[in-house]
Amino acid sequence: MRIVFGALSLLVVLAIVGVLAKKQLGAVPAPQSAPLGTSAAPATAGTPAQRVDAVKQQVEGLMQQPRPSADETK
Repeated sequence: MRIVFGALSLLVVLAIVGVLAKKQLGAVPAPQSAPLGTSAAPATAGTPAQRVDAVKQQVEGLMQQPRPSADETK
């Protein structure tokens, strides 16, 4: 009898998780594609190598910024 209740409880929990996951996935809006006549954003322009270089430069710039000290965060 305990096995039956355990299995039913597991099925109920899985159903609840499935419903919640479906709601979360449905809440995310689909990405909008740009019309054919418009130009792409600067971040997506260029060859893949140029995009990689641009991202590397952005990351390096962010890494060079000083972090706030512990005294400033309080």
